[in-house]
Amino acid sequence: MKTKPCFLLMLTGYYARVHGVSYLIKAFLKKTECNCQIVNLGAGMDTLFWRLKDENLLPRKYFEVDFPMIVARKIHHIKSKPPLSKPIMESHSGDSLLIDSHSLDSSRYSIQGADLRFSSELEEKLKKHNLDVHLPTLLVAECVLVYMTPQQSAGLLKWAASTFPVAMFINYEQVNMTDRFGQIMIENLQRRQCNLAGVEVCKSLDSQRERLLLNGWETAHAIDMMKVYSFLPQADVKRIEGLEFLDEKELFEQLMQHYCICWASKDSSNLGLADIAF
Repeated sequence: MKTKPCFLLMLTGYYARVHGVSYLIKAFLKKTECNCQIVNLGAGMDTLFWRLKDENLLPRKYFEVDFPMIVARKIHHIKSKPPLSKPIMESHSGDSLLIDSHSLDSSRYSIQGADLRFSSELEEKLKKHNLDVHLPTLLVAECVLVYMTPQQSAGLLKWAASTFPVAMFINYEQVNMTDRFGQIMIENLQRRQCNLAGVEVCKSLDSQRERLLLNGWETAHAIDMMKVYSFLPQADVKRIEGLEFLDEKELFEQLMQHYCICWASKDSSNLGLADIAF
């Protein structure tokens, strides 16, 4: 049985998302020579820590934050699955691991339960597990800010910009949501009881850039996912475009034009973070 075209559209979009975000992360790691820390906001079941370890690209420390219920489930998976627990143990040095139902902390990996809407609580928990505000810091948020009100996401962005002198923020989420296609996306999500509380900031690439600049970041960029798709390795693009969803190319382009990657930086150490681009 053939794979449904819509499923292929989703898979291709997700591949472009992973490729685009990974490209920016690796560019940051290269600029800092991995002498940095990463804070993955709303990390969910993301496997970035393990992928970076496989590629010998771990930062000094890697932090994950999500709601306590999500963190508890991930810690359960880590504890019960050696392919997840072994890399943490291999990279750990010093005393025993600190672990309970809502947090796990090693010398290189930390996962904490916290509500991103309250930055003081977030900072307290991260510092408790050796967050170093003087270390170059990469913050990553994928489909996270859009679920917060504009005021709440602005608070998080301001906290990050004011806390770290040398930092980069990567945000992946919706864009161009005021046109008809965007409105259909919103209606479909609302039917599934999924409310995009921050969708008003997702009007355009300009509004995405402006939000970052208004909240304390020195440079800001935003491109839609169709642009990211054009930067994929050409062998991959050729293989993807040979699949059966080619007949749905117009729908694919519309979908990709309604998601974006944004990145912003502050760079008091002149590491060249402002030069990071596709």
